[in-house]
Amino acid sequence: MLSKLIVMKLLKKILVITFIVIIIAFIGGYIFVNHIATKGLPDYSTDIQLKGLKDKVTIYRDGFAIPHIYAQNDEDLYRATGYVLAQDRLWQMDLLRRVTQGRLSEIFGEDMLNADQLLRSLRIPGKSERIVGKTNKKIILALEAFADGVNQYIESHEDNLPPEFTILGYKPDKWESKHSINLIGYMAWDLSSPSWGAEITLHKLSKVIDSVKFARMLPDLSIQNTFVYPDADSSEMDMRLALLSQSKKIKDLGLDIFGGSNNWAISGKKSTTGKPILSNDMHLGFGAPGIWYQIHQHVKGSLNVTGVLLPGAPFVIDGHNKHIAWGMTNVSVDNIDFYVETINPENENQYKLNGEWKDMVIRKEQIKIKGSETIEKEIKFTHRGPVISKFKNIEDKVVSMRWAGNDFSNELRSVYLLDRAKNWDEFKDALSTFIALGQNVNYADIDGNIGLQAAVGIPVRKGDPKMLFPGETTEYDWKGYVPFDSLPSEFNPERGYVSSANNKTVGDDYPYYISYWFAQPSRIDRIREMLEAKEKLSIDDFKTMLADRTSKMPESLLPQIISELEKEEKLNPLQDEAFEILKKWDYNLTRKSGAAAIFEYFYVCFVKNIAKDEIGEELYPSFQGNKTLVQFLILDLMKDTESGWFDNINTKDKKENYKDIIVQTFIDATDSLSLKLGNNPKNWEWGKIHSFTQKHPLGKVAILDKVFNLNRGPFPVPGSYHTVSPYSYSFNKLFDVIHGASQRHIFSTANWSESLTVIPTGTSGIPASDFYCDQTELYLEDKFHSDYFDKESIEKNTKFKMELLPDKNSN
Repeated sequence: MLSKLIVMKLLKKILVITFIVIIIAFIGGYIFVNHIATKGLPDYSTDIQLKGLKDKVTIYRDGFAIPHIYAQNDEDLYRATGYVLAQDRLWQMDLLRRVTQGRLSEIFGEDMLNADQLLRSLRIPGKSERIVGKTNKKIILALEAFADGVNQYIESHEDNLPPEFTILGYKPDKWESKHSINLIGYMAWDLSSPSWGAEITLHKLSKVIDSVKFARMLPDLSIQNTFVYPDADSSEMDMRLALLSQSKKIKDLGLDIFGGSNNWAISGKKSTTGKPILSNDMHLGFGAPGIWYQIHQHVKGSLNVTGVLLPGAPFVIDGHNKHIAWGMTNVSVDNIDFYVETINPENENQYKLNGEWKDMVIRKEQIKIKGSETIEKEIKFTHRGPVISKFKNIEDKVVSMRWAGNDFSNELRSVYLLDRAKNWDEFKDALSTFIALGQNVNYADIDGNIGLQAAVGIPVRKGDPKMLFPGETTEYDWKGYVPFDSLPSEFNPERGYVSSANNKTVGDDYPYYISYWFAQPSRIDRIREMLEAKEKLSIDDFKTMLADRTSKMPESLLPQIISELEKEEKLNPLQDEAFEILKKWDYNLTRKSGAAAIFEYFYVCFVKNIAKDEIGEELYPSFQGNKTLVQFLILDLMKDTESGWFDNINTKDKKENYKDIIVQTFIDATDSLSLKLGNNPKNWEWGKIHSFTQKHPLGKVAILDKVFNLNRGPFPVPGSYHTVSPYSYSFNKLFDVIHGASQRHIFSTANWSESLTVIPTGTSGIPASDFYCDQTELYLEDKFHSDYFDKESIEKNTKFKMELLPDKNSN
């Protein structure tokens, strides 16, 4: 009995000790994790000394921690910008730098090896070296000062870096001015353009679909009659698949750049203020931290500009200064071509050109792999660009790539001058070197002028750009670019507004080929409908426009569909109720809309019922995943209801027609919604199935997400890919929103202090920060915050103030 009591006491003691050890371990683990999560948080209110400063720099931060930097000279301003940006976005800057250098394998491992090889073949750093030699010394000094500011932050916070560095087990290298220039190549990198996936898929589909049906899949630009510049004066593919598969890995990290976008501006005659108002929202992949950093930079008598910049570069890309405002949308230019090279059978490093054997340039790249050995990869180049066929071990063809991003352009000069431009002529001069990244840039100024300028390098070439060109001659080589003066533009049009939304650039009589893959006109048609709905528009009207989810796409499609469904007598009560909801729809895709949920499901099922039987199980996901191809096909078939596409080739005893497919599609859509949301159509709400999450690049690892709170969401959202306010999803992953407005701006030239802005995330890239996603709620509610510009408003709304002082010991 005594021994039993002793044993019991011993067990109790062990349990108590074990419990204490667990508690201590838990507390210790919490302290450790909290230390990693928070050690990189900056103090926005502590004055510090910086080497190299000539005068004091004052940094005011408002309630969203957006910095307003006041300096006495340009070099001090950009040194402070580097320091401030490193405070908030250091790991994101390092990640972007690694993309431009092809150094992702060093931190993510061997899975990124082929992506790094592709990125290195783009030779982005080589172009940066050429830019340095041809760039104004003032810009170079600005970049050097910026880099110094970044490095001083790194040096003074080596033991207090953002958590990603600790999680991945590395520290950032010294920042160099060329790293900022590299971001030109990053922005110009056009692998996510619609043409890539579309042309890959078309090439594969051409092998399984008969020629008559296949012809219906090709874009018919003649039916797109809404142009960006309506009054303009108009005097193979397997290699792409190899590239696309690697580019997707980078895109999955949340590093997507310019995709779709909207911009418009109205003149004083259409404005309630009597002066122009300008709006812009650039549509990119959602993620945290967001791609843009909000900032205001001021140098007395020299510079006063506010807007957004790309983390890693010091100049505002989209914004306004004292005189002008501007914003950008993608032109969707086709600026990549491929050439089948003829190789010397006696020397695999030579290719034939105009009857002669030419030596390839061969580079051996050393790629470091995290946790493994360094791997050497060989990249070959012709005079056109990299040989990309071996990225996927394709042995039967040698294909080289010609890419506009390798040609000289100087977007850095462009944005530096845009920040300082005073009028339309200076605006155009700034954009004259904006070549590799094709944008339609809208314009408004304090003198009452508005405009729109295509700033894009349009290659001059012969032949069909959708095909692989023969490489044996220079006949199909590019002959340069369309001269800047021949690019489309508008200045003070009589209608009183300019607008663009990635739609077809100009009419068919424009003498140069731009692209096949423009966005469908649903967004631009709705924008222009709203611009013309009132004689005069206000800032509040612009806010309403940016939040608009009334779509022209279902407005054009549904009457036909409803007409066919009304002929069907065999719908069950649930389907009848759903049909009544659909018939009463006003085409507004609100969160609460049942009709929106029905239509979006109907559209996806419609595509599937039309095309999957012809395309087959294996290829269908590639087709369905490319909205460009899907929309072109549906748009075309809705004009030809007798098309053979409507027959299901798998039902040998029956020939389905247009009505059969519509009825079956409606049944499929309502069945899907019943499974998702129950059997009462009154409870079907779009926002219940349509949501988005702000995803961090490391947030895919569940334990990291949970411990460090990396991802935010999911949030129910309205709209869709075809609305002016876009919340876009992949057809292959319904209805998980991945793409939308990366920023929203409204600029009032009558009073800059009335301007408004918002981003979907926040100033900080550190997940533990109060400013990591503090604008998300505003964004989701279609609200804005003030874009403070005058000193009085800035000081009045200051929450944090820091002074950067010259380091006396360094002088």
